[in-house]
Amino acid sequence: MSQQYQQSEFSIGTEDDLDLKAIFRILWQGKIYIVCTTIIFAVCFVMYAISQPNIYKSSVVLAASEQDQSSGLGGLASQFGGLASLAGVNLGGSSSNKVDLALEVIKSRKFITGFIEKHGILKDLMAANSWEPIENKLVYDPETYDYEKGKWVRKVTHPYTEVPSEQEAYKKFMELIAINVDSETSIITISLEFLSPYKAQEWLNLLIIDINLEMKARDVEEAVKSKRFLVKEIENTNISEIKTVLYKLIEEQTKTIMFANVRDEYVFKIIDPPIASEEKFKPKRAMISILGSLLGLILSGLFILFKAFLKRGNEA
Repeated sequence: MSQQYQQSEFSIGTEDDLDLKAIFRILWQGKIYIVCTTIIFAVCFVMYAISQPNIYKSSVVLAASEQDQSSGLGGLASQFGGLASLAGVNLGGSSSNKVDLALEVIKSRKFITGFIEKHGILKDLMAANSWEPIENKLVYDPETYDYEKGKWVRKVTHPYTEVPSEQEAYKKFMELIAINVDSETSIITISLEFLSPYKAQEWLNLLIIDINLEMKARDVEEAVKSKRFLVKEIENTNISEIKTVLYKLIEEQTKTIMFANVRDEYVFKIIDPPIASEEKFKPKRAMISILGSLLGLILSGLFILFKAFLKRGNEA
C-alpha cells in the first residue's frame, strides 16, 4: 500500500497546462503529509504560546496643563522680546511647545536612566520573567538574578556586563512604553506593558509625576537664573525706561516660579489615570495557535505543489 501511495504521490500527469482540478488532485494525493505537517506546526505554536508569560497593559490619558502665566509673558514678549533675548531671559513659550519638549524628555536616555535608578526598578525590569497573581510578586530568572543573595549572576559577553548598563536598561524600558498624540485634539495617551499589571500602573504613575517635576525644575531654575541676571542689570543702569522694563521682566519670572511651585500637574494634566488591568493584553494564544496551523497548512501545500512541478519538469 505504501508503494502504491509513493507511486501516485504528488503526480500531476502529462498535461501542458495545470488547471485547478489538477492542483486539487495533487493536494488530495498529499493530504496525509499536509495533515501531519499542519498538526506539527499547530502543536509547536501552541507550546510556544503557552510558554509566553502574560503581559498587562496600563494607559494614562493626558492633556496639556493650562499655563496661567502665559498671557502676561506673551504680552511682554511682543513688547520686549528683543531686549529679553539679549539679556538671556526666557519669556516662556506656548503650552504646546512645553508639551512637545516634555514628550521628548520622556524619551531621552538621561531621563529614563535617572527614572530607573531613582525608583530602583532595574532588577524588576531586566530580571523578572513572570508574575504570580495570587501572591502579587514577580518571579526572577535565576540565571539572571539571584534573589536570595541579591546579586546579578547572568553570563554575558562583551559589550554587555553582569550588571545591566544604563544603555541596556534604557533600551529595555523604551520597549515597554508607547506614546500616542491625537493630531486633532492634542490628547496624549501613554501606555506601558509589563508582566505585572500593578507594576505597569505604578511605573506609569511615577513617570507622569517625574516628568512634571522635571519640567517644573527646569523652568524654575531658568527663571531663578534670569531673575538674578535682571537684578544685576538694574543695579548697572541709570536709565529709568530700561529699569521699568527690567522690573516687569523680574515680575514675570517671579510669577513663573510661583505658578510652578503651586501646580503639581505642571505640564501634563491627567484626564484618565492608569489602572491595574484585570485582563492580559498579550499574548493572544488562540490567535497564535490558529496562525501556526494556517502557516503549516500553507507551507505543506506549497511544498507538495513545488515537488509536483519539479517532478513534472524532470519527466518532460
